[in-house]
Amino acid sequence: MDDLPFSIMGSNFKLNGDPLSGEEDSDSTETRVGISHVRSASFQSRSGSTTPRNRQNSPTHSPRLPPSRFGSFDKFSGDVQYASSFSGFKIFGFLSDHSSDKFKVDKRVKKRAGAVWYQRKRIKGILFLIMLAGLFFFVNWVMLLRLQEQDDRIQEHDSNAVNSNPEYSGNVSSSRISVLGKRKAGRNKWPKGNYGRLLALAAHALAEGESKPEPKDLWQEPVVASSAWKPCADQRNWEPIERNIGYIMVTANGGMNQQRVAVCNAVVLARLLNSTLVVPRFLYSSVWKDVSDIYQEDHFINYMTPDIHIVKELPDNLQSLDLEAIGSVVTDADINKEAMPRFYLKNILPILIKNKVVHFLGFGNRLAFDPLSFELQRLRCRCNFHALRFVPKIQETGALLLQRLRQKEGYAGPLDKHLVGSYAESTMKEKKARSTKAAKYLSVHLRFEIDMVAHSLCQFGGGKEEKEELEAYRAVHFPALSLLQKTTKLPSPEDLRSEGLCPLTPEEAVLMLAALGFKRKTKIFVAGSQIYGGNKRLTALTSLYPNLVTKEKLLSTTELEPFMNFSSQLAALDFIGCTASDAFAMTDSGSQLSSLVSGYRIYYGGGRMPTIRPNKRRLASIFSRNNTIEWRIFEIRVRKAVRQTKHVLTRPRGRSVYRYPRCKECMCWTG
Repeated sequence: MDDLPFSIMGSNFKLNGDPLSGEEDSDSTETRVGISHVRSASFQSRSGSTTPRNRQNSPTHSPRLPPSRFGSFDKFSGDVQYASSFSGFKIFGFLSDHSSDKFKVDKRVKKRAGAVWYQRKRIKGILFLIMLAGLFFFVNWVMLLRLQEQDDRIQEHDSNAVNSNPEYSGNVSSSRISVLGKRKAGRNKWPKGNYGRLLALAAHALAEGESKPEPKDLWQEPVVASSAWKPCADQRNWEPIERNIGYIMVTANGGMNQQRVAVCNAVVLARLLNSTLVVPRFLYSSVWKDVSDIYQEDHFINYMTPDIHIVKELPDNLQSLDLEAIGSVVTDADINKEAMPRFYLKNILPILIKNKVVHFLGFGNRLAFDPLSFELQRLRCRCNFHALRFVPKIQETGALLLQRLRQKEGYAGPLDKHLVGSYAESTMKEKKARSTKAAKYLSVHLRFEIDMVAHSLCQFGGGKEEKEELEAYRAVHFPALSLLQKTTKLPSPEDLRSEGLCPLTPEEAVLMLAALGFKRKTKIFVAGSQIYGGNKRLTALTSLYPNLVTKEKLLSTTELEPFMNFSSQLAALDFIGCTASDAFAMTDSGSQLSSLVSGYRIYYGGGRMPTIRPNKRRLASIFSRNNTIEWRIFEIRVRKAVRQTKHVLTRPRGRSVYRYPRCKECMCWTG
């Protein structure tokens, strides 16, 4: 239990001679005489005293009068009774001089006395409010303790119910059930990486929610606003370039998604530099281990020919050149990430004019999104959404994958023809099948492979063994990051998580889906099945959602055999499965595949292909309270965090057109 926000501390209050302070100030020292001073004041008034007038009437003086500076009370005839006997005597409705002075002094005395009384009352009121607030927080703390104890008893009861009741079988793994309700030292009994308590609550909620309707917007986008955007990147407003300065070669690095971005950037660069593009090739990657072609080469050339010149090979006279020796090889190290067009005009164009060829090695994310002219930006969209089509063997297997996901033959989704081409029509057995609804399925991209986990510098509950394994992986695959980690003070894993910079774990992903309202029977297609930690890490997902499938489960060994040694082709199958789904949930918005999938769904989806984009920073705050938060509150907060990302927004300046195609360069507004 967190400490109280504040505690009540004893304090000494010192307010102008107040008895609580135990001291007297200068004003209280001057106020020790009685009403007899009135006579002295009156005498001085009549005898022309030099005492300033403002000293007699100042409202800031103490309520008691100071001793007379001109004599004692013994010098005057009469006493207090004499002075007071004329205090109310009037002459024609006015006080006499003597009575008037005394009346003014008495008025000051009463005013001072009232001020002191008010100050004391105010102090007492403040003390009372402080004590009341302290009592409130103390009672609140006691109540929270009792609620926590009650919650522990409920968890223990639920765990017993799970063990004894077959209705709950499969909801929670046996390793989770064995620790439900057990007391451990300290309040933080559930490690952040395990979420055992919340997983148990989710299992209970899913079991109870089978008869309840799903939230209305679970499988929907804001249709009216999103459907007003229509694809129009295929519209051309220019002619092919006339002159040819030289040739641009690109050997793209990374996986299928990075290669796709590199190809589109190469097309724009060829147009910018008035050059001919050699069909891009793919660089061998130590991570992806794949140099295969995944896009239809002829379709790419034919579709882009009205925009740029494309050839399959360099001319014979340039093939024999040692490009590195003549300075025509440019690597990613030579170009800043998202470099401006002026960089290429200033630094690359002279090389191209001189040597007639430039070879880019890598070229991932090496062209900025802004500022770029309207037509060049549209060319980029045209390449991504229209020119790149998967090779036939990927399309055929992708169509088979979609058919088994939907559990119905003869049904084609709205994006199928763009993803699998003519194979979408081959699955249509009869026309009447078109009007028959297929089973809905949700796709989830779990970007939790070891490369992502290692690069994030986060921790995921694996302790010392996990730390050593990820450090060893970084040393081999990310040496620059490993060196930076040793030489520079980087943010702690806790800080990274609180800022939303860590990928969601499978446990966090399944809790998000359960909180959003997806029922236990929902079919879930998981992309990126090479999860760090293996099948053990998927236990939380499979226990709460038993209808979870991957391409490895849906396709036979024989059907997958042609792709087994080609990581990019396997990623293409995941791309098809995610893009065509009825709803798509990403766990890391920075993932290239998630960005391309969500953009493709926006471009071709007609406002009916919802994408769940988690606000990881807000979710991290919610998950940090996993030991105490109630499930209903958890549901409300998660739904609010996700709903805020469903707004239909145009592309922010500087952001990817592949992810945010709602802009005038890619799509046309018809609303």
